[in-house]
Amino acid sequence: MGVRTGLVSVTFRKLAVDEVVEVAKKAGLAAIEWGGDIHVPLGDLPAARKARELCEANGLAIAAYGSYLRAGSVDREEIRTAVNTAAELGAPRIRVWAGTVGTAEAGVGDRMAVTRGLAELADVAAGAGIEIAMEFHRGTLTDEVDSTITLLLDVGAPNLTTYWQPPVDLSDAQCLEQLESLMPWLSTVHVFSWWPSNNRLPLSGRESLWRPVLDRLSKEPREINALLEFVADDSVDQFSTDAAQLHNWI
Repeated sequence: MGVRTGLVSVTFRKLAVDEVVEVAKKAGLAAIEWGGDIHVPLGDLPAARKARELCEANGLAIAAYGSYLRAGSVDREEIRTAVNTAAELGAPRIRVWAGTVGTAEAGVGDRMAVTRGLAELADVAAGAGIEIAMEFHRGTLTDEVDSTITLLLDVGAPNLTTYWQPPVDLSDAQCLEQLESLMPWLSTVHVFSWWPSNNRLPLSGRESLWRPVLDRLSKEPREINALLEFVADDSVDQFSTDAAQLHNWI
């Protein structure tokens, strides 16, 4: 199956839904992950329907519903609302966050709450045929690989997967090692070139990382999303350049 290219809609929070669709289509991308903060707010079914219909009309797939739910601190009503919103959007998965503290700061209670929360999310989503995917991010229990895999195994839900993105200031070799470890559960990669720290470069600025990452993803028998996110200067022109670069590497 290989790599499916796309856009994370929060890259362009200032653009309207139809403009985001236009940017993705012009760039020759295949899919969009719609954010739950601006474009498709939690529980706003008309907004979800509009995004879905615009994508359908323009030949774009829905990669995910990018929610801001924090496992361990959401109630069942919020979970149901997220699942209903994702279903209306036609999203195959909901992106969630693994709690509110990093692995080093987390106590046993934190980990138990996040594990239980993920299990509940996965259970409710499974009823609608939807996957739950964890954002791989600092300040959460998916800030490093061992903790992420522990969550995946402890929950043990077939519809729980994980994202990956390059952590700030990690070397190319360390990034590739992380990617390999998470591969059995990986559904999506967020693609951006920040270096050093959170200094945004054109995508080509980290060719030494992204070429081997994309090469590895392309070897998988299933489809994995490679979604562009957070371009230099939030520029649509830079985004188009980065998208062309992404396609060139693939």
